[in-house]
Amino acid sequence: MEDYAAKMALKSDAALREYITGHAQYREDAVLAALDELRRRGQPAPEDAELRPPLEAVVRELQATAAAQASAEAEVPEEDLPRLYSPAGIIVVSATLSVVAGAILLAMNMYRLGRGSAILRLFGVVAAYLVARVFLVKWLLAQHFLSLSLAFLIDIPLILSYIWWFWPRYIGTYKFQPRNWALPLGGCLLLLMGLTYLVMSNPETAKKMQQQLDQIQRSR
Repeated sequence: MEDYAAKMALKSDAALREYITGHAQYREDAVLAALDELRRRGQPAPEDAELRPPLEAVVRELQATAAAQASAEAEVPEEDLPRLYSPAGIIVVSATLSVVAGAILLAMNMYRLGRGSAILRLFGVVAAYLVARVFLVKWLLAQHFLSLSLAFLIDIPLILSYIWWFWPRYIGTYKFQPRNWALPLGGCLLLLMGLTYLVMSNPETAKKMQQQLDQIQRSR
């Protein structure tokens, strides 16, 4: 598990307080480390007595689960390890194809490990993100803060959350047999190229798309 004690020792008092006030959005062991660091500095948080017991209970459970999982994995032959799409593959597919495609690969990993409820959480987050993304891109383009060619940069936080948030919490292992992600990526790219060709081969559709692009260029 990550060494949050060392990480919190480098943060300011205000940054540590953010972990306390916004504890619901951080890992339990990170919040507990922030409480410990404030106490070490002689500035214990007022919420310490209320937050510490449930946080310690969750951290103990996480540590016990991680220890049991590590022990079980050490005894599992390599050929019996689960076949999963790797974090690198999920990042490449998300950045190259779409964040939805990356989420599907991650969800397939969760399904293989029996994490059904985690799949619902994942796609709930992705659905909320896609709705917010539409409005955010429109606003940024209208304010000239973002060009259409750089709109993909908005996807970076969600892609990183796949690896830094969902993977540690719901996959929890880096011992697995890697599945070939290049095959589904190539298949999807070929499908998109075929659909694009069919759309662009229709003169009326191509004309409408060109008019929309011209309108975007004039509005910038």
